[in-house]
Amino acid sequence: MSGELFPRDRSAPAPGAVHVPGWLGTGQQRDIVAACRRWAVGPVPMRSAVMPGGHPMSVQTVCLGWHWQPYKYTRTADDVGGGRVAELPDWLADLGRRALAAAFRTPGEPGWDPASFDPQEYEPDTALINWYPHGAKMGLHQDKDEKSSAPVVSLSIGDSCIFRFGNTETRTRPWTDLELASGDLFVFGGPSRFAYHGVPRTLPGTADPECGLAQGRINITLRMTGLSG
Repeated sequence: MSGELFPRDRSAPAPGAVHVPGWLGTGQQRDIVAACRRWAVGPVPMRSAVMPGGHPMSVQTVCLGWHWQPYKYTRTADDVGGGRVAELPDWLADLGRRALAAAFRTPGEPGWDPASFDPQEYEPDTALINWYPHGAKMGLHQDKDEKSSAPVVSLSIGDSCIFRFGNTETRTRPWTDLELASGDLFVFGGPSRFAYHGVPRTLPGTADPECGLAQGRINITLRMTGLSG
């Protein structure tokens, strides 16, 4: 966020998981917010995915490349009219590669691993754009609907949130709570690729006014599905 008295430090809460505060500049954030507004209206509109038990998620989602619904990917949004989702743009895939390089390829920094996934081999083919209005949250879950174990790249814009990053075995402790602010990057792969994680709450009114989002939080996760067709 702008106006911080002390810069926030980069951290690695678990092997293969890296938090890089303030990675996106304000201009980049504004451009991404403008793109998200376009994606939110179609060709497949943003919606609250309905869980198998019948209740809608409090977070609203629009997808690129592949359409996600609990717990599968399809090319067409069969739960929202059957339209084909928009393609994942090249500039967003390239941003994912640069994010991976920033997270894993800086010698001496937390999270650096010379044997980690090569950023140039990262070819994300789907993006989930999640919108958190005031009061929205996301329970602890694993991202395991993909056939690929390539890292997940997560970008935050707007209000800060409490991000809970757990272990790979259970939804219970141990976990680490971090504050993700506007412009922050979080990457998890390797031994942490299937860690449980979630957002117990957002922090309304904390958005950087320069980010292009007056309220709420946008989270973009880039993934390699490992799917074909």
